[in-house]
Amino acid sequence: MKAKKNAKSKQTKVAAQHPSTSIYSDQEIAKIMKLIKGSGSIELKVVVPVPDHRATVESIGLDPVEAQPRQAYFFDTTDFALNRAGVVVRARRIQGGRADTVIKLRPVDPSTIDRDLRRSDSFKVELDAMPGGFVCSASLKGRCTGQEVLDVTAGAAPLRSLFSKEQLAYYAKHAPARISLESLVVLGPTYLLKAKHNPKNFNRGIVVEMWLYPDGSRILEISTKCLPEEAFQTGVEFKAYLANSGISMIESDQTKTKAAMEYFKTKLESDRPAQ
Repeated sequence: MKAKKNAKSKQTKVAAQHPSTSIYSDQEIAKIMKLIKGSGSIELKVVVPVPDHRATVESIGLDPVEAQPRQAYFFDTTDFALNRAGVVVRARRIQGGRADTVIKLRPVDPSTIDRDLRRSDSFKVELDAMPGGFVCSASLKGRCTGQEVLDVTAGAAPLRSLFSKEQLAYYAKHAPARISLESLVVLGPTYLLKAKHNPKNFNRGIVVEMWLYPDGSRILEISTKCLPEEAFQTGVEFKAYLANSGISMIESDQTKTKAAMEYFKTKLESDRPAQ
């Protein structure tokens, strides 16, 4: 009992010393600390309210002309069974003819991940933290060409041709039973702009992404990454940087992928013929 009290006291002290954690309860802080231990990196992010988008880009000194255009495609069943199971299948075209792919599980418990899988250079476990929530994900990435993505999304090539043997095995192990890659439909494209920026008043780089959804809505996200042992200190510094730039840390459970899936779900439902 005494040990539990000491642990709770320590967590409370951590929250007091690091204002970035003050939005979380003691139980959430304990969970975050456990997830940090099993993660390879931490990504701290904030979603900027739409009315503040232009002012935010100007306040951080970002040159929008340097942003790189990208095109994201998601793949799921028509009833979004993968999304419900926490499995993300995505391909992304990048300027210059390149492209990448990912099979992602979210959320995951890092302690349950196979050690052999962790040794893969294409695999990463990352904790995402933002005002209003946090989640740990496990991603297996791959590379392909932009033309290959176009061929698949046009129906000229099978979806599995985009992924490596390692990714296909990862999907087969974690996707819901009987949901093959061949049964997935194309959701997209969603356009986005991505820019890397090195602020003068922050000691590490940030990434700024603007996602433009087909219905005209958009999300502007600012993020920075750090090693697990740097998490709390970076959180304090990132929060201070955002405040000095006039950027509010408003709690939000909306993420880029979630917004995309919500749009496509609504679109598919509206396209179905009335009964």
